[in-house]
Amino acid sequence: MIKIKNNMNKNELEISFEFFPPNNNFKKKELIKLIKKLYKKINIDFCSITFGAGGSNKENTLDIIKSIKKSNIECVPHLSCISSTKKEIINIINIYKKLGIKKILALRGDLNNYILTNNYFLNSINFIKFIKKNFYNKFEIIVSAYPEMHPNTITLKKEILFFIKKFLFGADKAITQYFYDPDSYFYFFEKVINFGINKPIIPGIMPITNVNKLITFSKKCGANIPKWISKSLENCKNKKDVEIIGKEIVIKLCEILIKGGAPGLHFYTLNNVEPTLNILYELIT
Repeated sequence: MIKIKNNMNKNELEISFEFFPPNNNFKKKELIKLIKKLYKKINIDFCSITFGAGGSNKENTLDIIKSIKKSNIECVPHLSCISSTKKEIINIINIYKKLGIKKILALRGDLNNYILTNNYFLNSINFIKFIKKNFYNKFEIIVSAYPEMHPNTITLKKEILFFIKKFLFGADKAITQYFYDPDSYFYFFEKVINFGINKPIIPGIMPITNVNKLITFSKKCGANIPKWISKSLENCKNKKDVEIIGKEIVIKLCEILIKGGAPGLHFYTLNNVEPTLNILYELIT
């Protein structure tokens, strides 16, 4: 837990970072060094390691988890079910159990062109039920949340109802897709609370460093970029301006979320921790 500035809130905040596994050994070693160095710099709660698009990097995810776990670093593997059979999932969870992993980020994953059979999972709820049945209370199950709706969802009401089912079937905590309008988070959270669900929903935070990449990512995942932010970024003359304006935007977002009672912040680092650290140093004591 990290203490934040006294003029914002006296509560401690759960801070976590997300990384993706590189495809070659040299970059994997560099990432492992980066994560170890990060843990010496700042007291974050855990780092999560993604599973790759459609589970394409599942072996690299396991390699990185094994390496950083040796250093007693709290790590959370992403585990997407759409690309794996039930037998494969049991095998990999048993490996994580032996490694001493306590938390799993359980996801459906990208649909792509998979043909689902009885050996595969239909969705993340199906997956959560399976983990609970086969590994009852052995892991804290973290799930995804989409305050601005998943790209495949038709209405926000359906999004909220599906999300609530994740908790009803065993999820313990959620991390949201990134967003820049804090009202979307608070509205989503309020609707969930009204259904009697009172579990942590951690806001996902994406630092702004590259406008083109941000636009591409946001279109793909359904994250909305408010018009005032788009205009502010359009007026930037160079990369340095983008970094300065982007930092100000995200710091303000984090401050609003913390003041509003968000239980933590989960940073999507894209394997570049400096922008996130620069934001955190402005927030913590």
